[in-house]
Formats: sequence, C-alpha cells, structure tokens
Amino acid sequence: MTKEFSFEAAHALDGYDGPCREIHGHSYRLFVTVKGTPAEDTSNPKCGMVLDFGVLKRIVSEEIVSHFDHALVLRASESGEEFFRVLAERFGNVVTVGYQPTCENMLGDFAARIAARLPEGVALHSLRLHETATSFAEWFAEDNM
Repeated sequence: MTKEFSFEAAHALDGYDGPCREIHGHSYRLFVTVKGTPAEDTSNPKCGMVLDFGVLKRIVSEEIVSHFDHALVLRASESGEEFFRVLAERFGNVVTVGYQPTCENMLGDFAARIAARLPEGVALHSLRLHETATSFAEWFAEDNM
C-alpha cells in the first residue's frame, strides 16, 4: 500500500558547483510504500488491511512532515556552527543534518525514521521523493539490506 505526503522545504547543497549551492525551495512529494499480509480475522474491523492509512499518516507526519515542512535544511559542519546559530535565532525551523541534503540522502534518512516506527508485520518497501514534477529519487528496501 502507498500513501502520498507533501511538504515545503528549502535547502542548499554545501560546496556544490552549480546553482543548487544557493538556498532554494521545493514542493516535495513523498510516496511511502509498505508491505505486509492483510489482516484475515473477519471479526477485526481492520480485516483486509496491511496497515491503516491513518497509522501510516501519523508515523510519516511525526517523523518527516513535522520536522521538514517549511524548514531550511542544511548540512551540519563545524565551520558553519555560528551561521546556523544566527539563522536559528532569526528563523524557527532550521534543520541541520549530518549529510548533504540531496533528494537521495534525504530518502535514506526518511527510510530509517519510518521503518523504525512501523508495527510488527509491516515493512517499508519503497520511498519516492519528488523535488519537482520531473525530478525524483527512489529508495527500495531490497537495495538497502
């Protein structure tokens, strides 16, 4: 089963040799696909479900959307500590991460956050993150074992 999420965020690619080194924003679209065996107990109101869409929404909202929506995402660095402090004083949602905030790296981070919260019997299968309508990256569990 797959659920789509969206959030707005800005980022800059530290040291990059193109225009993405500048702070710029995206309207991200995140597709989260999980797999498992649908509940078979006919007395269970969730019979036929792998996972209630509401549960998946809560997990992704808490782990991803609430942190990254309307955030400025920057790679943490020792040399940038003062800059990050000044930004954080002026803006409320500056997120520093331990990686270059590319679409691909963000997916690795998101996968770890989401997988850790899924209930027993449900596994993260794949993620797809669109930065634009025509540019996206994908993460598949089978490639990351």
